[in-house]
Amino acid sequence: MVFYFTAFLVILLDQLSKWWVRDHIAISEVIPVRGIIYELQHYENSGMAFSLFQGYARLFGVVAVIFICLILYYRSKGDIQGRISNAGAGFLVGGAAGNMIDRFWHGTVTDFIVFSEGGGIMNIADLALNAGIILYIIGMILNYFSSQQKKRNFP
Repeated sequence: MVFYFTAFLVILLDQLSKWWVRDHIAISEVIPVRGIIYELQHYENSGMAFSLFQGYARLFGVVAVIFICLILYYRSKGDIQGRISNAGAGFLVGGAAGNMIDRFWHGTVTDFIVFSEGGGIMNIADLALNAGIILYIIGMILNYFSSQQKKRNFP
């Protein structure tokens, strides 16, 4: 249940935030922000991370579909277990789906969050992908130690 809730929430927040940015901030417009976020800047990325491979948005959309299918496949096999791993997988699927929707619907991905001067520009889906990787790795480590503990307790 945590997997589906997380994935749905990420997609919803990602798409709502991108809709707001596209509706309220002109492309290349910069809005200074105080705090963790350095600024908001509307950028349309037709490539992948770090603006690499511009013009291949739909190809990366297909890659996202494959990625999502792989996660769903491994979940169905029972290879992804535990709340933390499932939350991580939910963040990964939600992030991939959020950017995939942009790639197929708009031909670009809307980015707008800048954390530092000269830093990269991201969106909610990108943040979810990063969180998903971290949570999934933590879940795998915890699952490993849990299985090792069970092996020691049952000779």
